[in-house]
Amino acid sequence: MTAAPQSPDIMALKDQARIVRIEILKMLTASGSGHTGGSLSAADIVTALYFYKMRQRPGDPSWPDRDRFILSKGHAAPLLYAVLALSGYFDKSLLGSLRKVGCPLQGHPSSKLVNGVEVSTGSLGQGLSISNGIALGLRLDKKEARVYCLLGDGETQEGQVWEAAMSAGHYMLDNLCAIVDVNELQIDGRCCDVMTVEPMAEKWRAFNWHVFEINGHDMEEIANALDEAEKIKGKPSVILARTIKSKGVSFFEGKAEYHGVTPTEEELQKALLELDSNGK
Repeated sequence: MTAAPQSPDIMALKDQARIVRIEILKMLTASGSGHTGGSLSAADIVTALYFYKMRQRPGDPSWPDRDRFILSKGHAAPLLYAVLALSGYFDKSLLGSLRKVGCPLQGHPSSKLVNGVEVSTGSLGQGLSISNGIALGLRLDKKEARVYCLLGDGETQEGQVWEAAMSAGHYMLDNLCAIVDVNELQIDGRCCDVMTVEPMAEKWRAFNWHVFEINGHDMEEIANALDEAEKIKGKPSVILARTIKSKGVSFFEGKAEYHGVTPTEEELQKALLELDSNGK
């Protein structure tokens, strides 16, 4: 079993996030298909969950007392696959087969094919509703396990997200923590131009959520928010993590076109040099 330590090793988590980004880029380049921007923007957040906060047993993925992670923005599957492999849910060599015919690592995660994937996701807007159901079930079973749900900010344009937010607030699901990857970009451009979702903090508070606003690339802020969210009683928590699309690769950062475009081999080598130098 891996369990959250009393205090995070921030430098180790930063280095782990760097390794996660390397694996994401390698598998996307090998595939030639997949989502780069949103996988990289949320890498620090999901690294903190898997390598610091969540209670899990990679060798026993159905352990009843595990914390649950729901990737509502299912197109960021390369990120989930990277952390699952590096956590020990399956052999890392499988990452090179992303999106190949007959491979379990499909373009969107399947709970039937991959150990550690709690829910098959891909249709945006549904993950928070599913997380509500899991959180309610855990409460009925008197389990102390928590549910973490990662959404994209563009995804919150979906009406079902706000129905779920209203429901979670009403039922006071304090074992639920939503995290919004606020990278401000979606496939068609800037979220504020497509359909603004601001003011986000006020919206979530109106539905009886405790709101944290953080820098989604500051590992100390991420760890602290996850710790504080666990202490909130009587209402669910949401972490609004301000991030940069494609964070970690300077020549991809902040560009909407890399939402669903993979690196070329030349870009991969350039990106690896940049990430390797950041680790020294």
